[in-house]
Amino acid sequence: FLDSNQENGLLWEETERTELYQTPHVSFSELDTLLPRSTELPVDWSIKTRLLFTSPQPFSWTDHLKAQEEAQGLVQHCRATEVTLPQSMQDPKLSTELRCAFQQSLVYWLHPALSWLSLFPRIAADRKMAGKTSPWSNDETLQHVLMSDWSVSLTSLYNLLKTKLCPYFYVCTYQFTVLFRAAGLAGSDMITALISPTTRGLREAMKNEGIEFSLPLIEENDHKKKAYGTNLGHGEEQAISDEDEEESFSWLEEMGVHDKIKKPDTLSIKLRKEKHEVQMDHRPESVVLVKGTNTFTLLNFLINCKSLVATSGAQAGLPPTLLSPIAFRGATMQMLKARSVNVKTQALSGYQDQFSLDITGPVMPHALHSITRLLKCSQSGSFSARLYPHEPTAVFNICLSLDKVLDKEVNKELANCGLHRKTLEQLSQTPLLGKSSLRNVEMNNYIYNWRS
Repeated sequence: FLDSNQENGLLWEETERTELYQTPHVSFSELDTLLPRSTELPVDWSIKTRLLFTSPQPFSWTDHLKAQEEAQGLVQHCRATEVTLPQSMQDPKLSTELRCAFQQSLVYWLHPALSWLSLFPRIAADRKMAGKTSPWSNDETLQHVLMSDWSVSLTSLYNLLKTKLCPYFYVCTYQFTVLFRAAGLAGSDMITALISPTTRGLREAMKNEGIEFSLPLIEENDHKKKAYGTNLGHGEEQAISDEDEEESFSWLEEMGVHDKIKKPDTLSIKLRKEKHEVQMDHRPESVVLVKGTNTFTLLNFLINCKSLVATSGAQAGLPPTLLSPIAFRGATMQMLKARSVNVKTQALSGYQDQFSLDITGPVMPHALHSITRLLKCSQSGSFSARLYPHEPTAVFNICLSLDKVLDKEVNKELANCGLHRKTLEQLSQTPLLGKSSLRNVEMNNYIYNWRS
């Protein structure tokens, strides 16, 4: 029932590929003029595909970890060890503690794990996966085994989330991504799930399964129009006018002038609504929010939904990718790839050293916070970064309409979810970035400024 997402997917793929090879350096003076400034970055719920840091000081301390440091970093991750570092250090390369903490910050958990296939991103990934071996594509028995294992892993993640032992996780299908967040995160006192992008077919199927959901961006525009009469986009205006049309006619009937006005027939109203619903498909505006016990119904829907897996193309028969900050049943421990580079750049006074650190892989929100926290210490509070978001997930930064203010006690219950206390504090905040995500960040003298 899901509509094709090829055109949109290709657009995202081209954007990401082009950005990957653009010059990453952002001038300090350019970012100095940007606001806001703070000692902490705003929370960013998008998944990043790449982080590129530059600094006046070398990143050589991230290279060639000793076997003992690597092992210690992995153990620290598995035991959720909190590492507290000094604000600044003279020689980061001599700090075993820093190097172990860096290794710890690169760990993430994945299912399924197939070493010859890159399983993130999944949207628009057919071209990258083309020609790779996929023994399950024509083997129904193998597909059934893969989906059975996947269902166990997804259920395990949801149970960890429900008991506040997992803070959040992503389900990455070939057409959309779902972000499940535990109660206490993003300012909400209940479990939330955001799905983006969606299609009319998916939303209808969810309704048929009895899943209650909202379209936060459409509802926000509706509220703005009624409250302030602001100028909305054509598609957004159309949605509101279609919904109000029948209501307006009832009012005319009460006034006794309905016979002077031609009533639009039900079919034309229905067709206009359907046209608008299709127009917002695949766009950020199509983001869906599911809250509370409805997230459990969503879980069952995902497990039983036949259209979750592609039936043709390079991803045929391959279950969606599960990404998590912590271990779960059937998960494989993976590492983000980190590489430091020293280059000579031309300046007015001749050539000068420029140091960079390139991190690639699915960078989740907790990892971005952990890595920047370490760099604040290692680079003496001075570095800049170019961030490359997986575009379909940028909309996960929308502010949710919350029923009540979050009780601080809910956050205490998340103490054992596997995240550093400071990271947990950041992820508990209400998102502020809207449909955008962080793209350029600079820390200067321990103060951040950023652009989204």
